[in-house]
Amino acid sequence: MKNHTIHRFLDILSACKQKGRVMISVAAADDPCVLEAVKMAEDLQIAEAILVGDAAKIKPLAIEAGLQHCQVIHEPSDKRSARKAVEIVRKGQADLLMKGQINSSDFLKAILDGDFGLKTDALLSHLAVFEMPDSERLLFLTDGGMNISPDLDQKKIILLNAIKALQSIGIDNPNVAILSANEKVSRAMPSSVDAHALAKMRARGEIPGGIIEGPVALDVAICPESAEHKGIKSEISGKVDLFLVPNIETGNVLGKSLIYFGKAIMAGVILGAAAPIVLTSRAETAEGKLYSLALASLLVKNKQEGE
Repeated sequence: MKNHTIHRFLDILSACKQKGRVMISVAAADDPCVLEAVKMAEDLQIAEAILVGDAAKIKPLAIEAGLQHCQVIHEPSDKRSARKAVEIVRKGQADLLMKGQINSSDFLKAILDGDFGLKTDALLSHLAVFEMPDSERLLFLTDGGMNISPDLDQKKIILLNAIKALQSIGIDNPNVAILSANEKVSRAMPSSVDAHALAKMRARGEIPGGIIEGPVALDVAICPESAEHKGIKSEISGKVDLFLVPNIETGNVLGKSLIYFGKAIMAGVILGAAAPIVLTSRAETAEGKLYSLALASLLVKNKQEGE
């Protein structure tokens, strides 16, 4: 990946093909859309899968999806299927974990279990990736899917998780905008205070890599003309790779706005666990789930190469 630049999801797929297959452990795998994504990943020679859940439900759906050779592990209880899928990853029999037809809270409980889960000392955080029509770059956003209202220390970890992931896929020096409502630091707006503190941490070298600016309003982050109009000197305006949002509501609304108003395609992965975790919305398309698998696969492969 040293000489590979990621601009589109197709670049991620191409990089995955060059690095060979990973093994996915799917919890409660009786989800037609998930199985379709697994089939696409198999056809692209990116991944294979172990399907955990109710075999009576999984097998006909797998046949319909064209998955003829996947291993199916029968575990009819959703909660136990999540535990089993996590165990498979923990034992090194699979490289990454994927959510199927199971409630997200039950899925996460299995991951966070102190005795058999995938929890590490790091905070788990969600990294979303958006491909916009006619855009020259992918847009990354954190954390709109995991941490509800992180404090400053948690935001630092979320930022570190995301920057490390971007660097792993070849974006060595990402441009980072720490979002707030405007560029003024005000105690009446805690997100602006945190954003300023994080930018200072980067200046002191506490956060390695990237050009980090904050607080930054969205218009300044995406539009150099807005920055110029406001008299703001920015190195990253119009060139942002990663947006750090102040809370989950902001990330959720911004992400869904990009999808429904901006016609973006989204992928996402949970970072900070012992292995990457694919937890996508039930409304996500098979294509979006494929790109999430590809992103997680690339993170796995690059980590293996670096060890």
